[in-house]
Amino acid sequence: MKTIFNIFSRKTTTKTVEKPKILIDSREKNSLVSSELVSLGLEIEFQTLKVGDYLINGVVVERKTVSDFISSMINRRLLNQLEELQQYENRLLIIEGIDEQELYTDSESLIGMHPNSVRGFLLSILLNHKVPIIFTKDYADTAKFISVLAKRKPKELPLNVGKKTLNKKEQMQFIIEGFPGIGPKTSKKLLKEFKTIQGIINAPEEELKKILGKRAKIVREIIERGY
Repeated sequence: MKTIFNIFSRKTTTKTVEKPKILIDSREKNSLVSSELVSLGLEIEFQTLKVGDYLINGVVVERKTVSDFISSMINRRLLNQLEELQQYENRLLIIEGIDEQELYTDSESLIGMHPNSVRGFLLSILLNHKVPIIFTKDYADTAKFISVLAKRKPKELPLNVGKKTLNKKEQMQFIIEGFPGIGPKTSKKLLKEFKTIQGIINAPEEELKKILGKRAKIVREIIERGY
Protein backbone atom coordinates (compact mmCIF):
# COMPACT_ATOMS: atom_id res chain seq x y z
CA MET A 1 0.00 0.00 0.00
CA LYS A 2 1.16 3.52 -0.82
CA THR A 3 -0.22 6.66 0.84
CA ILE A 4 -0.78 9.61 -1.53
CA PHE A 5 -1.59 13.16 -0.37
CA ASN A 6 -3.51 15.29 -2.89
CA ILE A 7 -2.40 18.93 -2.46
CA PHE A 8 -5.53 20.22 -4.22
CA SER A 9 -8.27 18.29 -2.42
CA ARG A 10 -6.23 18.09 0.80
CA LYS A 11 -7.20 14.43 1.05
CA THR A 12 -5.06 11.40 1.69
CA THR A 13 -5.72 8.22 -0.26
CA THR A 14 -4.13 4.82 -0.31
CA LYS A 15 -3.17 3.04 -3.49
CA THR A 16 -2.21 -0.57 -3.94
CA VAL A 17 1.15 -0.75 -5.69
CA GLU A 18 2.11 -4.10 -7.19
CA LYS A 19 5.57 -5.34 -6.32
CA PRO A 20 7.77 -5.99 -9.33
CA LYS A 21 7.97 -9.74 -9.98
CA ILE A 22 11.29 -11.34 -10.83
CA LEU A 23 11.41 -14.77 -12.46
CA ILE A 24 14.39 -16.77 -11.20
CA ASP A 25 15.75 -20.01 -12.56
CA SER A 26 15.20 -22.92 -10.18
CA ARG A 27 18.94 -23.59 -10.04
CA GLU A 28 19.38 -20.24 -8.26
CA LYS A 29 17.29 -21.31 -5.24
CA ASN A 30 20.34 -21.70 -3.03
CA SER A 31 21.77 -18.35 -4.08
CA LEU A 32 21.89 -15.61 -1.44
CA VAL A 33 20.74 -13.20 -4.14
CA SER A 34 17.20 -14.61 -3.98
CA SER A 35 16.77 -14.07 -0.25
CA GLU A 36 18.32 -10.61 -0.56
CA LEU A 37 15.75 -9.69 -3.23
CA VAL A 38 12.93 -10.69 -0.88
CA SER A 39 14.43 -8.58 1.91
CA LEU A 40 14.45 -5.65 -0.53
CA GLY A 41 10.68 -6.04 -0.89
CA LEU A 42 10.59 -7.72 -4.29
CA GLU A 43 8.34 -10.57 -5.35
CA ILE A 44 10.19 -13.55 -6.78
CA GLU A 45 9.05 -16.70 -8.53
CA PHE A 46 11.17 -19.74 -9.29
CA GLN A 47 10.78 -21.33 -12.70
CA THR A 48 12.84 -23.43 -15.06
CA LEU A 49 14.19 -20.76 -17.39
CA LYS A 50 15.48 -21.90 -20.77
CA VAL A 51 17.77 -18.87 -21.00
CA GLY A 52 19.57 -16.99 -18.23
CA ASP A 53 19.18 -16.96 -14.47
CA TYR A 54 16.81 -14.01 -14.04
CA LEU A 55 14.06 -12.50 -16.17
CA ILE A 56 12.98 -8.97 -15.26
CA ASN A 57 10.74 -6.74 -17.38
CA GLY A 58 11.80 -8.48 -20.57
CA VAL A 59 15.51 -8.33 -19.66
CA VAL A 60 17.34 -11.65 -19.31
CA VAL A 61 20.25 -11.75 -16.86
CA GLU A 62 23.01 -14.37 -16.71
CA ARG A 63 24.78 -14.29 -13.33
CA LYS A 64 28.30 -15.61 -12.76
CA THR A 65 30.52 -15.48 -9.72
CA VAL A 66 34.14 -14.69 -10.58
CA SER A 67 35.20 -18.32 -10.12
CA ASP A 68 32.23 -19.59 -12.16
CA PHE A 69 33.01 -17.08 -14.91
CA ILE A 70 36.62 -18.31 -15.14
CA SER A 71 35.66 -22.00 -15.17
CA SER A 72 32.85 -21.53 -17.70
CA MET A 73 35.23 -19.56 -19.90
CA ILE A 74 37.82 -22.36 -19.78
CA ASN A 75 35.32 -25.17 -20.51
CA ARG A 76 33.55 -22.94 -23.09
CA ARG A 77 30.14 -23.37 -21.45
CA LEU A 78 29.76 -19.60 -21.35
CA LEU A 79 30.00 -19.39 -25.14
CA ASN A 80 26.84 -21.49 -25.45
CA GLN A 81 25.09 -19.36 -22.85
CA LEU A 82 26.05 -16.16 -24.67
CA GLU A 83 24.53 -17.60 -27.85
CA GLU A 84 21.31 -18.41 -25.99
CA LEU A 85 21.13 -14.85 -24.63
CA GLN A 86 20.81 -13.63 -28.24
CA GLN A 87 17.17 -14.75 -28.13
CA TYR A 88 16.46 -11.64 -26.05
CA GLU A 89 16.78 -8.08 -27.29
CA ASN A 90 17.72 -6.91 -23.78
CA ARG A 91 20.34 -9.03 -22.03
CA LEU A 92 22.94 -8.62 -19.30
CA LEU A 93 25.84 -10.57 -17.84
CA ILE A 94 26.56 -9.99 -14.16
CA ILE A 95 30.00 -10.99 -12.88
CA GLU A 96 29.70 -11.10 -9.10
CA GLY A 97 32.34 -10.95 -6.39
CA ILE A 98 35.07 -8.65 -7.70
CA ASP A 99 35.67 -7.44 -4.13
CA GLU A 100 36.19 -11.01 -2.96
CA GLN A 101 38.24 -12.51 -5.81
CA GLU A 102 40.38 -11.01 -8.55
CA LEU A 103 39.11 -11.62 -12.06
CA TYR A 104 42.68 -11.72 -13.35
CA THR A 105 46.19 -10.70 -12.31
CA ASP A 106 49.42 -10.06 -14.18
CA SER A 107 50.41 -13.64 -13.38
CA GLU A 108 48.59 -16.55 -14.98
CA SER A 109 49.51 -18.92 -12.15
CA LEU A 110 46.48 -17.88 -10.08
CA ILE A 111 43.78 -18.93 -12.56
CA GLY A 112 45.87 -20.88 -15.08
CA MET A 113 45.12 -18.42 -17.86
CA HIS A 114 47.00 -15.44 -19.24
CA PRO A 115 45.38 -12.14 -18.17
CA ASN A 116 45.20 -10.98 -21.78
CA SER A 117 43.05 -14.02 -22.57
CA VAL A 118 40.56 -12.86 -19.94
CA ARG A 119 40.69 -9.29 -21.26
CA GLY A 120 40.15 -10.54 -24.80
CA PHE A 121 37.19 -12.68 -23.75
CA LEU A 122 35.56 -9.73 -21.96
CA LEU A 123 35.96 -7.63 -25.10
CA SER A 124 34.46 -10.44 -27.19
CA ILE A 125 31.40 -10.54 -24.92
CA LEU A 126 30.89 -6.81 -25.36
CA LEU A 127 31.77 -6.37 -29.02
CA ASN A 128 30.97 -9.71 -30.70
CA HIS A 129 28.09 -10.98 -28.59
CA LYS A 130 26.71 -7.50 -27.75
CA VAL A 131 26.10 -8.44 -24.12
CA PRO A 132 26.62 -5.64 -21.58
CA ILE A 133 28.59 -6.65 -18.46
CA ILE A 134 27.95 -5.47 -14.91
CA PHE A 135 30.59 -6.14 -12.24
CA THR A 136 29.21 -6.39 -8.70
CA LYS A 137 30.98 -6.46 -5.34
CA ASP A 138 29.00 -9.33 -3.81
CA TYR A 139 25.57 -11.01 -3.73
CA ALA A 140 23.98 -8.01 -1.99
CA ASP A 141 25.25 -5.67 -4.69
CA THR A 142 23.90 -8.03 -7.36
CA ALA A 143 20.49 -7.98 -5.69
CA LYS A 144 20.51 -4.18 -5.61
CA PHE A 145 21.26 -4.00 -9.33
CA ILE A 146 18.42 -6.45 -10.06
CA SER A 147 16.12 -4.46 -7.75
CA VAL A 148 16.81 -1.23 -9.66
CA LEU A 149 16.23 -3.06 -12.94
CA ALA A 150 12.92 -4.48 -11.70
CA LYS A 151 11.65 -1.05 -10.67
CA ARG A 152 12.43 0.54 -14.02
CA LYS A 153 9.36 1.16 -16.13
CA PRO A 154 9.47 -0.91 -19.32
CA LYS A 155 9.75 1.38 -22.33
CA GLU A 156 7.45 -0.53 -24.63
CA LEU A 157 5.46 -3.73 -24.21
CA PRO A 158 5.09 -6.30 -26.98
CA LEU A 159 1.77 -6.07 -28.83
CA ASN A 160 0.81 -9.59 -27.73
CA VAL A 161 0.38 -8.32 -24.16
CA GLY A 162 -2.82 -6.68 -23.01
CA LYS A 163 -4.16 -5.07 -26.20
CA LYS A 164 -7.28 -6.50 -27.85
CA THR A 165 -7.70 -4.35 -30.98
CA LEU A 166 -4.74 -3.78 -33.28
CA ASN A 167 -4.53 -1.56 -36.32
CA LYS A 168 -3.00 -2.88 -39.55
CA LYS A 169 0.56 -1.80 -38.73
CA GLU A 170 0.28 -3.29 -35.25
CA GLN A 171 -1.03 -6.55 -36.72
CA MET A 172 2.12 -6.76 -38.83
CA GLN A 173 4.30 -6.04 -35.79
CA PHE A 174 2.39 -8.66 -33.80
CA ILE A 175 3.25 -11.35 -36.35
CA ILE A 176 6.95 -10.41 -36.46
CA GLU A 177 7.17 -10.28 -32.65
CA GLY A 178 6.22 -13.96 -32.67
CA PHE A 179 9.80 -14.81 -33.63
CA PRO A 180 12.09 -15.48 -30.62
CA GLY A 181 14.12 -12.52 -29.45
CA ILE A 182 12.21 -9.95 -31.52
CA GLY A 183 10.57 -7.20 -29.51
CA PRO A 184 8.68 -4.01 -30.44
CA LYS A 185 11.73 -1.97 -31.50
CA THR A 186 13.23 -4.72 -33.65
CA SER A 187 9.92 -5.57 -35.35
CA LYS A 188 9.53 -1.89 -36.35
CA LYS A 189 13.10 -1.78 -37.70
CA LEU A 190 12.49 -4.91 -39.79
CA LEU A 191 9.22 -3.62 -41.24
CA LYS A 192 10.75 -0.23 -42.06
CA GLU A 193 13.64 -1.94 -43.82
CA PHE A 194 11.76 -4.69 -45.70
CA LYS A 195 8.35 -2.92 -45.96
CA THR A 196 6.21 -6.08 -45.75
CA ILE A 197 6.07 -9.37 -43.86
CA GLN A 198 6.70 -11.13 -47.17
CA GLY A 199 9.81 -9.00 -47.61
CA ILE A 200 11.14 -10.15 -44.25
CA ILE A 201 10.37 -13.79 -45.01
CA ASN A 202 12.11 -13.61 -48.38
CA ALA A 203 15.14 -11.70 -47.08
CA PRO A 204 18.41 -13.66 -47.10
CA GLU A 205 20.15 -14.28 -43.79
CA GLU A 206 22.92 -11.76 -44.58
CA GLU A 207 20.35 -8.98 -45.01
CA LEU A 208 18.53 -9.93 -41.80
CA LYS A 209 21.86 -9.91 -39.95
CA LYS A 210 22.15 -6.15 -40.45
CA ILE A 211 19.30 -5.73 -37.97
CA LEU A 212 19.13 -9.03 -36.08
CA GLY A 213 22.79 -9.97 -35.81
CA LYS A 214 23.16 -13.63 -34.79
CA ARG A 215 19.40 -13.91 -34.27
CA ALA A 216 19.02 -13.88 -38.07
CA LYS A 217 20.08 -17.54 -38.22
CA ILE A 218 17.33 -18.54 -35.75
CA VAL A 219 14.70 -16.60 -37.71
CA ARG A 220 15.72 -18.15 -41.04
CA GLU A 221 15.70 -21.65 -39.51
CA ILE A 222 12.13 -21.11 -38.27
CA ILE A 223 11.00 -19.76 -41.66
CA GLU A 224 12.48 -22.72 -43.53
CA ARG A 225 11.67 -25.45 -40.99
CA GLY A 226 9.03 -28.03 -41.83
CA TYR A 227 6.08 -28.52 -39.48
